[in-house]
Amino acid sequence: MIWHLSETIYGRIKMIDKRILKIAKNVIKLERESLKKLQSSIGSSFENIIKTILNCKNGKIIVSGVGKSGIIANKWSATLSSTGTPSFFLDASNASHGDMGKITSGDVVILISLSGESNELKNIIQFTSRNKNIKLIGVTSKKDSSLYKNADVKFLLPNVKEAGPGSFVPTSSTTVQMALGDAIAMTCMTYKKFGILDFKKFHPSGSLSVKLRTVEDLMLVGSKIPFAHENISMKVALKKISKKGLGTLILKNNTNSTKGIITDGDLKRLSIKGREFSELKIKKVMKKNPISVDKNILAAQALSIMNSKKITSLCVHQNKKKNKTIGFIHIHNIISANIT
Repeated sequence: MIWHLSETIYGRIKMIDKRILKIAKNVIKLERESLKKLQSSIGSSFENIIKTILNCKNGKIIVSGVGKSGIIANKWSATLSSTGTPSFFLDASNASHGDMGKITSGDVVILISLSGESNELKNIIQFTSRNKNIKLIGVTSKKDSSLYKNADVKFLLPNVKEAGPGSFVPTSSTTVQMALGDAIAMTCMTYKKFGILDFKKFHPSGSLSVKLRTVEDLMLVGSKIPFAHENISMKVALKKISKKGLGTLILKNNTNSTKGIITDGDLKRLSIKGREFSELKIKKVMKKNPISVDKNILAAQALSIMNSKKITSLCVHQNKKKNKTIGFIHIHNIISANIT
């Protein structure tokens, strides 16, 4: 009896599991279809948003919304700020109780509202309408709404079907809003030529900061670089390579141009061959034109180069001057920084 009961419960669980997966997949399907609609709606109105933001030279980019749209507005502002477009989120409720003073001449205000009729936003709409030097960008799905009619720059969100029973919970619509904000931020970022090094300045902590560490952050400089002159003998080279403790020597000429590289492995192989060893000039056996990387590349990229070339260290240069070594990075420098 107990065995039959267990079998029955197990069977129900299996049936429920199938339904769970079906519901989840349907949600994702609807949201994917919504994103396709958004993609099709990207045109001149989107271009006008970008131009308005890029032309805001002396003002601020202020983003606001209510409810789920407010949460997304906060995300828009955060993403803009971290990608080169300073912005802040304005709480729509507090705006009517003094925070409207944060909006000043020359600002761009972005209001996000599915209906375009949220009561908390109406005071902001009226305030911006009275000041011609404040640009209002309205993002809504209703063309006949107050927000759409009063906005200087308008973006009409596509009508999408919400996921879940009754199709009333903000799901597909919020996905569309989120994606639009990312599209705006990434477009502005691209036009401003905001790169990895700029992004890194705003992310000094966390796992992301580790991923964004550059070769310059980890490389050895100055007296720590294992330099030696190309005219030294093998005997001297052995002493220097042992003293530096890096298993490598970077060889340069009288003008400090990098000419070659040699490793302790190279020296051992030469000694085994039984050649006249001690007085042989290092430049006769060094590897010419050693691999060099720019100081600004990511440390993870440098590690990838080492792995692909099956080497353990790299010379470092700047401003495309590969023959002028300014640093040295060893695979241990990268691994010890928890970069893989």
